[in-house]
Amino acid sequence: MQIIRVSLFFLLCACFIALAGCVSEQQYKELQVQNRTQAEQIKALSSKLDDMRLKRDQLQRQLDYIRSSGGIEEQALREKVAALEKAVRDKQILVDRMQKQLLGGISLPPELSTMLEDFANQHEMVTYDPGSGIVKFKSDLLFQVGSDVVAAGAVEAVKALCTILNSAQGKEFDVIIAGHTDDIPIGRPETLKKHPTNWHLSAHRAISVLNVMTGAQVDPKRTSVRGFGEYRPIAPNKPNKQGNAQNRRVEIYIVPKGM
Repeated sequence: MQIIRVSLFFLLCACFIALAGCVSEQQYKELQVQNRTQAEQIKALSSKLDDMRLKRDQLQRQLDYIRSSGGIEEQALREKVAALEKAVRDKQILVDRMQKQLLGGISLPPELSTMLEDFANQHEMVTYDPGSGIVKFKSDLLFQVGSDVVAAGAVEAVKALCTILNSAQGKEFDVIIAGHTDDIPIGRPETLKKHPTNWHLSAHRAISVLNVMTGAQVDPKRTSVRGFGEYRPIAPNKPNKQGNAQNRRVEIYIVPKGM
């Protein structure tokens, strides 16, 4: 009788674990669908935003012409341009908010998340957030100052990440590579020639990481890059544009396919 009770106990435990796994998998699939839907909404909104900007620019040219020729329609056109400018601003705010939500990251499946945690623990330049699925590389260890060339010692770390991304679990996801800088302006003349602004530097660094990843057999169709420059700090920069090392980083967003 005791053996039967013990057997029933373990059977119930197994059923509970299996059920929990099913719920987690279902929630994950629902999140994938939500992200794809949101990405499609962003694409549609961005297209409308471009159309509105084009129409605004056309009206602005008409307004400039009427002003120079003394036409009587100036006030009506001015009101139309102002209304379109407000609509463009409102749409841009909405698109930015949705994109920020989309790039907020997602919780990854446990097996993939564990591999990424182990990877981060083995590399000083890397941190990993299991709650958002975001891998961060410290730019000071990834690049020389003002350079977009991935340091020789960092290439192997990026390739090790690619091994995970090319695993059976990792291949189910796409990758967004985002570069960030601090607020110290580009100063060296030789650097300015290649990277006129921090925006350029952040984007060029993201592209350099992308090149290492595609060279390590990550399918280019799974990848995209973004450059945020100094405009998305994660910690306050020092006064008088003295920067903060925490803000110099490259983030890898591991996202559902199609993002």
